[in-house]
Amino acid sequence: MTSLDKASDKTPGATQTGSSPTSTPPVVNSGISKNLESLKNGLGQFYGKKVADYAFRTSFNDDVIEVAKEEVGNVLRYLKNESQFDFLMDVCGADYPDRKQRFEVVYHLFNSKNYQRVRVKAKLAENESVETATKIWQGANFFEREAFDMFGIKFEGHKNLTRILTHHQFVGHPLRKDYDADRQQHCSTALPVHFEPDPTWNPAGRNLVPLNIGPAHPATHGTLRVMAELDGETVARANVELGFLHRCFEKMAETHPYNQVIPYTDRLNYCSAPLNNVAYCKTVERMLGVTIPPKAQAMRVILSELSRIIDHFVCIGANAVDLGALTGFFHLFTYREKVYSLFEKLCGARLTVSLTRVGGMAQDAPQGWYQDVLQTCKEIREGIDDLDTLLTGNKIWIQRTQNVGKISAEKAIAWGYTGPCLRATGVPLDLRKATPYYGYDQLDFDIPVGTNGDVFERYLVRVEEMRQSLKIIEQVCKNIPEGDYTIRDRGIVLPEKKDVYGNIEGLMNHFMLVIKGLRPPVGEIYDATEAGNGELGFYLVSDGSGRPYRLKVRPPCFAIYQSFYEQITGGPVADVIAILGSMNLIAGELDR
Repeated sequence: MTSLDKASDKTPGATQTGSSPTSTPPVVNSGISKNLESLKNGLGQFYGKKVADYAFRTSFNDDVIEVAKEEVGNVLRYLKNESQFDFLMDVCGADYPDRKQRFEVVYHLFNSKNYQRVRVKAKLAENESVETATKIWQGANFFEREAFDMFGIKFEGHKNLTRILTHHQFVGHPLRKDYDADRQQHCSTALPVHFEPDPTWNPAGRNLVPLNIGPAHPATHGTLRVMAELDGETVARANVELGFLHRCFEKMAETHPYNQVIPYTDRLNYCSAPLNNVAYCKTVERMLGVTIPPKAQAMRVILSELSRIIDHFVCIGANAVDLGALTGFFHLFTYREKVYSLFEKLCGARLTVSLTRVGGMAQDAPQGWYQDVLQTCKEIREGIDDLDTLLTGNKIWIQRTQNVGKISAEKAIAWGYTGPCLRATGVPLDLRKATPYYGYDQLDFDIPVGTNGDVFERYLVRVEEMRQSLKIIEQVCKNIPEGDYTIRDRGIVLPEKKDVYGNIEGLMNHFMLVIKGLRPPVGEIYDATEAGNGELGFYLVSDGSGRPYRLKVRPPCFAIYQSFYEQITGGPVADVIAILGSMNLIAGELDR
């Protein structure tokens, strides 16, 4: 086990006003950051005068490089190979129909050596294309297919640029601004078993059997379809189909006020709903330039770590029961229900909680709640020890998980792994340490890592992470700050009921905020937190109105699932379920 060096909190506090989203968002900071200045100089030396055509700006403390579509591939290759931006965290599109070049393709890159980020953008007209990034990062595959599916953006050189979240009979591109949010389409036929093009494939002499694993298979929970060709009991070729639980989160976010988006975030990774609440509100707050009170930060940390624990409970319990270990499943869900009881005492809900608000928390904790949390932590610690006894040394569990789904650190980074699946390969990347927020840098906890990257070590990392989360919760619960649980900015937070019912000013503040909504300044921002599966990021574009102009989710298991077909190919069909469970795929987060 090891832990990362501590880094300073990079959450800024700048605000801005500006023009409509059809123009370039205005610069918030004066000049550009030192990091971006260094990249500009490096690109200039590498490519010469072409850099004069690029736009470099630092906005909301985000470094942005805008390039011509023809230069995207060159810039991405330089940033990866020369500047060590080894992670492609996200690729997405945005639609600006009033522009001649109506689409933007947006890349979010991360450097795991110095924890810096940069955003690369290019504009495209209706029938134009941009070079695929799949030749630079394997993990661009699903993200580019999503951008094609949602916007019709084309990526030249992509070998399998097909729909991914909508069905094969779908007409149009749903995240374009001219696509009606109320329009419904239905699929009447299922696609046969199919595979991505593979010119090296040679099935001569083999008697191969096509097989559907899911979506009706119990281990796929009605939301995943794994297509395989079997050579005896060996998976000779594989492909995946998703989108069975696509609920149009990003489209709905464009039609709802900012605070009304929070209940929809609950339904992303519904196994750890508060983590989604926190990540989304943190993004909006950073764009607003506000810092929530210390008490609200402490409450968010407690809820986040409780959610991380129950997320790991679900992952380990479901993985074990899929392999025949039923006792661990029931045992872990007992403690999950205890955490849900804590959520219920706080807000009245158990699964989808909507606990946060932009500016802080929905309400303060009831009397005695922190003591209840500490007591529950003691019980959970005993439960984790029991789990350790049940599974860690169990011969059957070891045989079914050790050296199964093994992946190297280099391959995991190329695919875009984050979270426990990445740390199991030996990469100690955790945003709570790398770019700490909410006082994580003041807390004593370690980042568990593995070396083998297999199913067994993903399990071990999650078990130790739960213990570390308990340490965090106990530290915070014993030192809850005094003060308010939310900021008191009448342009952001609704007044208390006593003020709404008791004086005209409170009534008018309530009325104006409900009717007008909170209004972040014009611009764009990307922010991320360490969720149960890894980096949960939100790319938010504001046009100054009361609703997001564009809200893109970077779901951690979406990137991880890309490698699934590769992990199961060449192995026995029995390992398919073990690997699937270890990835902790939550369909609400995967499909959105």
